[in-house]
Amino acid sequence: MSVAVRVIPCLDVHAGRVVKGVNFTDLRDAGDPVELAAAYGAAGADEVTFLDISASFEGRETTREVVAQTAGTVFIPLTVGGGVTSAADVDALLRAGADKAAINTGAIHRPEVIAEITRRFGNQVLVLSVDARRDPAQPSGFGVTTHGGRKDAGLDAVEWARRGVELGVGEVLLNSMDADGTTAGFDLEMIRAVRSQVEVPLIASGGAGTAAHFVEAVEAGADAVLAASVFHYGTLSITEVKDALAAAGHPVRRGF
Repeated sequence: MSVAVRVIPCLDVHAGRVVKGVNFTDLRDAGDPVELAAAYGAAGADEVTFLDISASFEGRETTREVVAQTAGTVFIPLTVGGGVTSAADVDALLRAGADKAAINTGAIHRPEVIAEITRRFGNQVLVLSVDARRDPAQPSGFGVTTHGGRKDAGLDAVEWARRGVELGVGEVLLNSMDADGTTAGFDLEMIRAVRSQVEVPLIASGGAGTAAHFVEAVEAGADAVLAASVFHYGTLSITEVKDALAAAGHPVRRGF
């Protein structure tokens, strides 16, 4: 039997509140992370991802108190990212209740940290978060950004995802910065390009606006689909997305 497609709400957290904008700008409040995580768990989400979107930019660690409170409300896997730069950071997040840690800027600055983390905790705990945008200067046509999309990392996104897997990450979270918050659909070309180079689970993020968009992302090669705005503001429910995936012939989990 095929592995079920995971549907994952994303909590982009800034100053202790969930926020959402377009292309990571013009952020507006979307609620309390603890309350939203609990609601998504009850609604049938397969996982919840918590990203402290200003931690790296501000040069600080993820707010562990909020992570601990969030972890205490959900009974599904919780992935936490933002400001992760070392195995010690991952240890602290796991102790706060996270099941997995996502790393982005920290790995770009020091790629060997990936192996340090996975040797200690196993590759199942580490997700490489790739914030990518279209960049004709890169061989694949996609480049990597850091600090919440504020800086160009000068890396090819497809090659970086492949290298991250070689170094030991267990999953890749691919976020299209161009599509982020637009609700115009996932960047299917980007998903296909990364899928062709990595065998670990691939999570597609950025651009979801309709249930059909999630189906398209899976058919382009995603193993899991992640979204924020459409869930936070009630455009779509977890159930509606799973219904669309199931109707298209993709296995989903129902109930816990």
